[in-house]
Amino acid sequence: MKGDSAAIALKFFLRIFEIAPAAKPMFPFLRDAGEDAPLQSHPKLKAHAVTVFVMACESATQLRKTGDVKVREATLRRLGATHVRAGVADAHFEVVKTALLDTIQGAVPEMWTLEMKAAWEEAYDQLAAAIKEEMKLAAAA
Repeated sequence: MKGDSAAIALKFFLRIFEIAPAAKPMFPFLRDAGEDAPLQSHPKLKAHAVTVFVMACESATQLRKTGDVKVREATLRRLGATHVRAGVADAHFEVVKTALLDTIQGAVPEMWTLEMKAAWEEAYDQLAAAIKEEMKLAAAA
C-alpha cells in the first residue's frame, strides 16, 4: 500500500463520509467547502487523510513488531483536545474503524484474510483507546 498511500488515504476518508455524511462538519477545513464541492479534490482533506492513514499504518506496524501500539504523549494530547473540540463520540470511532477496514480490504484484496483483519482491528482499537483516554483528560481540563 505504500506506493499508493495518498490515494488509499483519500479513499479511506471518502468512505468515512459515505458511511456518515453528517461527520463532514466535524472537520473545520471542510466547513467552508460548498455542498457541491468535490471532496476528492480538497487539498486539506487529502493532507489530513494521509496523516490519519499513516498513523493507522504505523500503529499496525508497531503492533506487528512489538505487540503494542505507542503514540507520543504530545501527539496524544493534541489528538485528544482536537477530538473533544470536534465533538467526537465512540460511535465515530466505529465509523472510522469500518471505513479503515473496508479501504484496506479494497486496496489489497488478494492479501486480505481474517488474520489480517484481526490485526488491523487490534491496531486500530489500541490507537483509538489511547485517543479516547486522552479525550477524557482533555474534557476534564
